[in-house]
Amino acid sequence: MTLIPAPADKRLIWYLAMEEYIGRNIGLYPEGVFFTWVVEPTVIFGRHQVMENEVNIDFCRENNIAVYRRKSGGGCVYADKGNLMLSYIVPSPHAEQVFAEYLECIAGHLVALGLDAVTTIHNDILVSSHKVSGNACYALKHGTIIHGTMLYNVDFTQLEKAITPPAEKLEKHGVQSVRQRVANLRPLLEKQVGNRIHSIAELTVFLESRICQSQTTLSDSDLEAIDIIEKTYLYGL
Repeated sequence: MTLIPAPADKRLIWYLAMEEYIGRNIGLYPEGVFFTWVVEPTVIFGRHQVMENEVNIDFCRENNIAVYRRKSGGGCVYADKGNLMLSYIVPSPHAEQVFAEYLECIAGHLVALGLDAVTTIHNDILVSSHKVSGNACYALKHGTIIHGTMLYNVDFTQLEKAITPPAEKLEKHGVQSVRQRVANLRPLLEKQVGNRIHSIAELTVFLESRICQSQTTLSDSDLEAIDIIEKTYLYGL
């Protein structure tokens, strides 16, 4: 797997455009590509979701929280500087197989940190029965794009106010609120004897070092092409 460091301080949709650009050119990366990123407070919801049912639109507007729809399926996600975003792109059109292998890979790395991480049929990763990672994927003609979250130190007060999942969705998971269902990795890791992860930056380095065997960078022409693709994502608030 090849690591491509992502530029900092871009909008969430820029990184989705980066995924799409790499996916279109995945033939140049036969081992696949992995990159990580963090964003200012943003809500991103799935291709098939109704925004009004999932997003507290007034709260997001009042608190300058950006809102976008992505091209993949999956649920509604709140991200901020405490949420590590993961992008994984491989030259295989067998999305279901790739997705299952990816989830097991990420869960395995959390297990290596001493956490009881498991995957679910809903494409989440749980630790101590709480969701710490949500994931979605979509297939391209010659590849698969997977993106996911890793809750390290997310502002759960903002999260709970920004997204409003239907009551039946919460009931399906046996909880009454989003906050009951999710957990940050930071306090969970602090409980581990010999914990070596003390910041989201250290978590980033840990995952990148375990997943990637090589590294390359994007050229100026690559960045310009991504800027063009980003404009196709301008929907939301």
